[in-house]
Amino acid sequence: MAGVESEALKRIKPSATIAVSSKARELKAAGHDVIGLGAGEPDFDTPDNIKDAAMKAIRDGKTKYTDVDGIPELKQAICAKFKRDNGLDYTPAQINVSPGGKPVIYNAFMATLNPGDEVLIPTPYWVSYPEMALMCGATPTFVTVSAEDKYKVRPEALEAAITPRTKWLLLNSPSNPSGAAYTRGELRAIADVLLRHPHVWVLTDDMYEHLVYDDFKFHTIAEVEPALYDRTLTMNGVSKAYAMTGWRIGYAGGPEALIKAMGKVESQTTSNPCSISQWAAVEALNGPQDFIAERNKVFRARRDLVVAMLNQTEELSCPTPEGAFYVYPDCSRAIGRTSAGGVRIANDEDFAAALLDEQKVAVVFGSAFGLSPAFRISYATSTEALEEACRRIQTFCGGLR
Repeated sequence: MAGVESEALKRIKPSATIAVSSKARELKAAGHDVIGLGAGEPDFDTPDNIKDAAMKAIRDGKTKYTDVDGIPELKQAICAKFKRDNGLDYTPAQINVSPGGKPVIYNAFMATLNPGDEVLIPTPYWVSYPEMALMCGATPTFVTVSAEDKYKVRPEALEAAITPRTKWLLLNSPSNPSGAAYTRGELRAIADVLLRHPHVWVLTDDMYEHLVYDDFKFHTIAEVEPALYDRTLTMNGVSKAYAMTGWRIGYAGGPEALIKAMGKVESQTTSNPCSISQWAAVEALNGPQDFIAERNKVFRARRDLVVAMLNQTEELSCPTPEGAFYVYPDCSRAIGRTSAGGVRIANDEDFAAALLDEQKVAVVFGSAFGLSPAFRISYATSTEALEEACRRIQTFCGGLR
């Protein structure tokens, strides 16, 4: 239908990560031996105690509408989590619960952004950050971060990127797509910059908080610098650590006025998150946490496997990330070459497309995350699949000429 898209929709691109996963599923359905490394989703199942809590909620008839931005029991569990894990004191009035992490960010942007406002986003970034800023009428601006800096923003680069129109800085640690995570000292340096710019608010996406390795200690910026507490929205969720991606529960703690405004947006869009998922999330946050460390041992071993195998390939350079379940290898040495199948590799999108076509390995090209030439691999899949995928990537790179 001609002219069906609004001007707002024309400003944004569809999600590249979802597109890659969809393409991999289509090829598999057509009978191809595809290994999909595009999805940011743990391959572990939701723990049984969380499933049991959901089934009990169904049996107890907790199937009605709830408060728009979360049931009191879940808000209390989130307050306890922030205190326990992050040393942050929030009241239930300072907590928002939404149907996933994306709506938390979108609702915050919709509640606060005006045309001309800028959202400052370090690269590489999760694909949805700039698009949500655009949907809300603002302008995404970027701080370029390099592999040499371990994909972490330097304070002087942040300082140079802030303008009088900067409304939000969006921090993601550990990062999707790079897996990079900020130390307390690195956050301290960022906080020092922000203290000089009191008009800039901070949205910190801590979704991968519990997925850190090698004795890395997670910190969040409002914990590191309490003076930023009143202008920080600390966002998290149950998707990654608790393997609850399909349950769709994200949450955030922040200033009460902001939380109230976000609830106003939610009341006229999605309304409340699924009631059953909320009760499951209560159990996730309040229940046993020991399985997280056990699963992290598996993730760490997979990370080490993938990094080692990719770095055996001359055309790739893959840093070792501190957290999440992604690696972000640089493929600059493959650019300008021709694949065994005759494809001229002009950029990382060509690299990913040829890899899928010739070796049936699905990865997400780096330009989707704002930093090229590179690509993202999710190692949240079986060790056997990862070994085979890395062998195919080695074969593909070995065939470049």
